Amino acid sequence: MPTFSAARGDSSFTDAHGVEIVYSTWRAGKPRGIVQIAHGVGEHGLRYEPLAQDLVRAGWTVHVNDHRGHGRTGLGQWDGDHTKLGRLGPGGLRAAIAAVEQMTAVAKADDPGLPVVLLGHSWGSLMAQRIVNTSSEQYAGVVQSGSALRVPGLMNGGDLNRRHAASGPTKHEWLTRDRAVIEAIGLDPLVVEADVIGLFGLPDTLRLLGLPRRRIPHDLPVLLQVGSDDTLGGPRSVELLARTYRRCGRLSDVTVQVYDGARHEVYRETNRDEVVADLVGWLDRVVPRR
Repeated sequence: MPTFSAARGDSSFTDAHGVEIVYSTWRAGKPRGIVQIAHGVGEHGLRYEPLAQDLVRAGWTVHVNDHRGHGRTGLGQWDGDHTKLGRLGPGGLRAAIAAVEQMTAVAKADDPGLPVVLLGHSWGSLMAQRIVNTSSEQYAGVVQSGSALRVPGLMNGGDLNRRHAASGPTKHEWLTRDRAVIEAIGLDPLVVEADVIGLFGLPDTLRLLGLPRRRIPHDLPVLLQVGSDDTLGGPRSVELLARTYRRCGRLSDVTVQVYDGARHEVYRETNRDEVVADLVGWLDRVVPRR
């Protein structure tokens, strides 16, 4: 039997600086909730369509926006100039984070009453950490994949590919062991190298640093998924992030899942079925069917 695929809908909203933020939606027939995905540096939301389809089959409507300067948002923002993709533009990191929160408001307006789980990957997870510090009440849960504790020494600001350079000829070996994914990245015109300082500049790069607040406003479940060979943070950094969350005096349900041998993009790894099944199982637990 053919596997069901949800149709993709594309739309946009305008942020406070006048930038048109493009987003995509995959709708479940009778959704139990919404998963909002925040992607990483140098990539774009459409790379998450396979994950979105898996989540739709599990009963979740999915939204993902292309962040400031990235993907379709970036092409519109920079008049089609691919050489400027990844540059955030007016408002910088703060505006990119505000647009993620604006995406949450759009998702809630589309489906009033449905719980929203924020799923941030890599840079998206770092923005999610900042959002949780101030606006945790907006979400029924937060998932962070390929994340790190946002302090020097526990988040790699150097050559993320160096450890895996011998495993292949590209600069993307650190992302996954799946050669098909790496080859697709090389052919994707909307993907640029994840050079944070080069793309964001030093002030916004430094704004990525910080710790979870000692008193996060609202208790919500947190899931941290990481590959054992992730060079951004890796298991030690993520375990310290989990410990910091548990000590903040508010978060009572923090789960860490480490995948042996996996690299940075756990949803595009050779064991992606295991990772996605764990994600869906966690979602089923923290947001029970109504």
